[in-house]
Order: sequence, then structure tokens, then C-alpha cells
Amino acid sequence: MHLILATSWLDGIVSVLYQAVLAIDKPIGNLGWSLVILAALIRLVFWPLNTAQFKAFLSMQKIAPQLKRLQERYKDDKQKLQAETMALYREHKVNPLAGCWPMLVQYPVIISVYYVVMNHRPDFEKQNWLWIGSPLSHGAPLSIFGHPILAASLAMPDLILILLYALSMYFSVRYVSMPATDPQQAQTQRMMAVISPVMLGFLGWRYGWPSAMVLYWFAYNIFTMGQQFYMLRRYHQPLALIDSEHVITAEGTAAKPASAKALPSPNGAAKSKPPRPRSKRRNKR
Repeated sequence: MHLILATSWLDGIVSVLYQAVLAIDKPIGNLGWSLVILAALIRLVFWPLNTAQFKAFLSMQKIAPQLKRLQERYKDDKQKLQAETMALYREHKVNPLAGCWPMLVQYPVIISVYYVVMNHRPDFEKQNWLWIGSPLSHGAPLSIFGHPILAASLAMPDLILILLYALSMYFSVRYVSMPATDPQQAQTQRMMAVISPVMLGFLGWRYGWPSAMVLYWFAYNIFTMGQQFYMLRRYHQPLALIDSEHVITAEGTAAKPASAKALPSPNGAAKSKPPRPRSKRRNKR
């Protein structure tokens, strides 16, 4: 039976995405790879929006120290704090909402893929992708709590793919996110890097998300990490290969992590690195 889910205002987006998948599938001949290509194309379409979002977050991070000083200075005068904050935004031409609306525009597209797969699930029942639908998944496959470890098709849940998706979420949040502006925010970011993948992995396995949907989100996340890494390297200098500690200061330079600061000496003074001794030259007779 062909299941149709009510998507209301998402119907138009779902229809367009499904037609796009079918168009890509004609030369490719595999719905799994068609979803991967669709994820790459959507990232390219939203490239300008994501760049604008990144620059907005970067601008907010640059003025974060000044904003914190205003909050400390006018903590007892909310009206004055609001006025000074708006003046700071105008001075640096920063829009605090500019980093949110690009994400809101993309969210319906990401959600619509769920309905594309669920409304047209019979199209994915006989489709395979790499190990999904391989001979190992047929017969009597191993299962956990009633769910097979290896999916027999893209319409079934696959444990390996869910784990890969959760792992990509961890690396995305932990290493390719916008660096934190203070230690407390950095600690929260590290916690979310663990909690978010665990929750998504559990929900995906508990409710048996189809592999086609997880495959699209996994590919989308990989392409998102690639774009984020590119923007970090271009707009957030200096940046190491994997760097989640450096933050942009108001002066536009990257602040050093706490581990790179001078170590205090026992008497409380900062202990600097001693100069290298000069080599003694022999006196020529």
C-alpha cells in the first residue's frame, strides 16, 4: 500500500525534491547515490546563505568582549544596557538576527526529505547502496531489539549508517562549529557534541528511520562540514587543521587557548620562557 503522509504547507517542497531525486536517478540508476548528489546540490544552492550566516556569527563573536563589558557595566540598568547594545550593533554594523534566518530558510528543505522517503517508501524498498541491500543483509540477518543491523534496502533502518551519521554529528559540533567565545560556552559546546549524536542515534534506531533518510542527512552533514571547514580556513585565521579553541576577539585576531598562556611561577608572577644562551666564540690568537 502506498502511504501518503500529510505534509500541509510542505507539499510543494516535497514534490519538488521528489522530482529532483527522480531526475538525478535517471542517469545514475541508484536512489542512494541520487540522494547523496541531491544533498550536495542543496548545499550549493544554499552556499550564499550559509556564508552570510557564518559571517554574521563571526561579527557577533568579534564584539562579544565589548558586549560582555556592557552587560557588566549596566547590569542594574536594563534600559541603558539595551540602548548601549543597540549602539554597539550600529557602530559595528552587526545584525544579531542575521545568523538565524538562513538556518530557518533551510530547515523546511531538510525536514521535507523525511516526507519524500516516507511518502514514496515503496520506491526505496528494492534499492541498495554500498553494504545496504548486500547479500549479507538477506536471509536471517543479525538484529538488535527487533531491528536488523544491516538493512536489506534503503527503506529499512541500518545500524552502521545511523552510527556513521551520529559520528559525523559529533565531529561537526566538536571540531567544525564556530569556536566558543568563553570557557563556559566552550564546555557547553563539548557537551552538546556528545549529547546530540547520542540522542539522534537513539531516536533513529528506536523509531526505525529508513536508511534513505539517514543517508541523505549523513551526506548533507558531510558536505556541511566541508563548507564549514572551508569558511573557517578562509575567514577565521589563524586556524589549525582541527581547531575548536581559538576565538575571534574585538581586534580581529584569534585569541590563544588557555593552555598557550604563560604559566604562573610559585610566587604568583608570570613565568616567561628563558632566553636561549648565546654560543661563546673562541678568541682567536
